[in-house]
Amino acid sequence: MKHIIRLLFIIFAVLIAIGYYFKNSGNHPKGDTLIGIAILLGSFVLMPVFIYHRWKDRKVKDYMLTNDNIQKMRDFNDDKKK
Repeated sequence: MKHIIRLLFIIFAVLIAIGYYFKNSGNHPKGDTLIGIAILLGSFVLMPVFIYHRWKDRKVKDYMLTNDNIQKMRDFNDDKKK
């Protein structure tokens, strides 16, 4: 999974760079198209794959503010003050 994310990021960066190269060399429609494809790739492919990879083994309940977690934070702060 890590290699797929790196490959997608490299493709994203290359498309952005080539798009800006075409845009600065005078071929604006092709440059804008490549930049747009790169942004769509980053938004709808790269970002969800990255988020899935980072959160696949975590419990969301550990990051929610429940009464138990608030009590744990208060106990931790009380122990620090002593």
